[in-house]
Amino acid sequence: MKKTSKAFDQIVEKIIKDHEQDMKKDPHHKDFIDILLSLMHKSMDPHDEEQKQVIDITNIKAIILDMIGGALDSASTTIEWAMSELLRHPNVMKKLQNELENVVGLNNKVKETDFENLPYLNMVIKETLRLYPAGPLLAPRECLEDATIDGYYIKKNSRVIINAWAIGRDPKIWTNNCDIFYPERFINSNIDLRGHDFQLIPFGSGRRGCPGIQLGLNTVRLVVAQLVHCFDWELPFGMSPNDLDMSEKFGLSMPRFNHLLAVPTTRRQKFDI
Repeated sequence: MKKTSKAFDQIVEKIIKDHEQDMKKDPHHKDFIDILLSLMHKSMDPHDEEQKQVIDITNIKAIILDMIGGALDSASTTIEWAMSELLRHPNVMKKLQNELENVVGLNNKVKETDFENLPYLNMVIKETLRLYPAGPLLAPRECLEDATIDGYYIKKNSRVIINAWAIGRDPKIWTNNCDIFYPERFINSNIDLRGHDFQLIPFGSGRRGCPGIQLGLNTVRLVVAQLVHCFDWELPFGMSPNDLDMSEKFGLSMPRFNHLLAVPTTRRQKFDI
């Protein structure tokens, strides 16, 4: 545990130092960690005149670790589902590889700055999160006052649970092919993942939406893009795509019931993976 704790601390230290250097070059660029650093040594309570509770470097490290830790399980689960569907749909896999090859180049790594030029990658991730939201029931809410929504009376203090899994598979919203992995459904669509469009809310919506949405999305997009760009994939033991078990294991997250097994073959010899 001590070795693991030390390793995590070194990672967070590097993240903080990189941001401190970037802030010196461009003080106007602020992300989540920049804002935390700007609040260091300031009171967490504006009425705390004696500065008894200030944000220090330990607090900042703990918040960063919470963000990273919270994204690990949900991101890895989403990546596994995305790769599962790509293996079940070789035509989608090939189309995504072609986009990556044309935009990024066969001998280049995928970078975060490439995302805006990779619309099909973004459609694949949207479709994955539609079918397999990492938190299928989101986080529970409590109704603060009596309310009537769409004809349904909700009493004050009622616990409210949003079934994002069911919303993503509702045929009234997504038509009769709602259970089929079909990224092209998002062509010419402005549907967003960030809670503005209630038919697709894998990260929740409003003030209580997932605070790690950007980290999670970037992690999933980057890992899936690199895996598809660097390797060709096939199922083991001569298994057909139709034979791949897609059973879900229900919990706070929704991983595959059985882990995905796949065989990679490198797509380029000159690339340092």
